[in-house]
Amino acid sequence: MNRINQAFVNAKETGQGALLPFVCAGSPELEALPRLLPALESAGASVVEIGFPYSDPIADGPTIAAAMHVALQQGITPEKIFEQVSSVRDQLSMGLVAMVSVSIVIAMGGPDAFVKRAVEAGFDGFIFPDVSFEETETYREACKAHGATMSLLISPTTPTERAIEIANASSGFAYLLARSGVTGERSDLPDIGERVRSIRSKSSTPIACGFGISNADQVGAVIKHADGAIVGSALVRTMIDATKNNRDYVGACEEFVHELAMGLISMDSI
Repeated sequence: MNRINQAFVNAKETGQGALLPFVCAGSPELEALPRLLPALESAGASVVEIGFPYSDPIADGPTIAAAMHVALQQGITPEKIFEQVSSVRDQLSMGLVAMVSVSIVIAMGGPDAFVKRAVEAGFDGFIFPDVSFEETETYREACKAHGATMSLLISPTTPTERAIEIANASSGFAYLLARSGVTGERSDLPDIGERVRSIRSKSSTPIACGFGISNADQVGAVIKHADGAIVGSALVRTMIDATKNNRDYVGACEEFVHELAMGLISMDSI
């Protein structure tokens, strides 16, 4: 079974949701991934999303956009990301998702060539945030051909019937955006309960929710309804702050994710 599918099966069987941290490859230093990934798994990550830096980030707030800018300045490339993931893949049991712009995919030969190379390196799934739903068929076919998942995004303004269609077209999990706008930490989160219930009424695809989660309480609030919680900007900010203060960013990251994992609660009431 694909590691991402297995992660959600395991989370459900143990009565907990899945925790999906996001990191930006090449940040805060070029060779960060081989150090970060084992630490994230040790801290409780079920799946890790790895952002491929791009000069024009899609829907990314200032924290992630700044991290991507730094990573590009330091010389990160898709091929270096593949090499870094490959170097530690045999140390990991968790799933790895590549979040990557279509521009990068096209530059590397198109969906099939890119997915094939990424899977060979150790990726299990993909998110292409700037591919419209109507244009996803080629990408979904490439992922299916190489045994990978493809998660599609559902925005807060997507009509329910279309949201269900998007969820059913996703594999691994559907990515539910908790709010509109760009990514970033928030002090509060909207109620996603009704939204999740309406999608689940006609779709069995696991639902992971992101955009704004920054502490264990918020993880718990999301997991009361969704199958997984995605944490991005808050984790990237933790690493940036640690680096600025001459602290070990890997240790700071591991501690923060461990705290977030404490928010994973029983799903029995769902």
